[in-house]
Amino acid sequence: MSTADSGLGKVVVNRSMSLDGFIAGPDHAMDWIFDHLDNDAFPDVMQATGAMLIGRGTHEVSMRMAVEDIDYDGGPVFVLTHRPPDEPQRGVTFLTCGLEEAVATARAAAGGKDLEILGADLASQCLRQGLVDEVLVYVVPVLLGNGVRFSTPGLGRIDLEPFENRQSGSVTMLRFRVQDREPARGGASAAAS
Repeated sequence: MSTADSGLGKVVVNRSMSLDGFIAGPDHAMDWIFDHLDNDAFPDVMQATGAMLIGRGTHEVSMRMAVEDIDYDGGPVFVLTHRPPDEPQRGVTFLTCGLEEAVATARAAAGGKDLEILGADLASQCLRQGLVDEVLVYVVPVLLGNGVRFSTPGLGRIDLEPFENRQSGSVTMLRFRVQDREPARGGASAAAS
């Protein structure tokens, strides 16, 4: 996906990951991340972020987490889902459109900054459809042994080009450009569940 001529920021899959490849622990636990990573670790990433597109499952997990001490302002939040809640949630826009339209809507709201994609299923769908420019991973020094994998089964091969790695405290940030490829054919472009 090229952003050079569009005036829009990049589409970035952004996630923290245990050394053994999990982005969430058993029962979708994510509290282990905050033992190592805080908002000040890589402030330039936050400053480059204009909006977030999140899968429904990731959104529900974040709503259950009590992290009052974490102030994460990545701009407008969009949740792609087949099942929007009956009651609106302050600061969240629920989208029930197709994947490409959801990415375009969230990118437009990012105001020229980057769009972060959060959630294993949603990120895998975006990667499969060729909608992602970069993958940014915070490798956290912990082995979880079980949980939610970095990507969902059936993603297929995605070639990446490493272009940056940095350390902040015990966390290593790795950045990769997604290599040009044709979007998967026959894959559904449906909202995350």
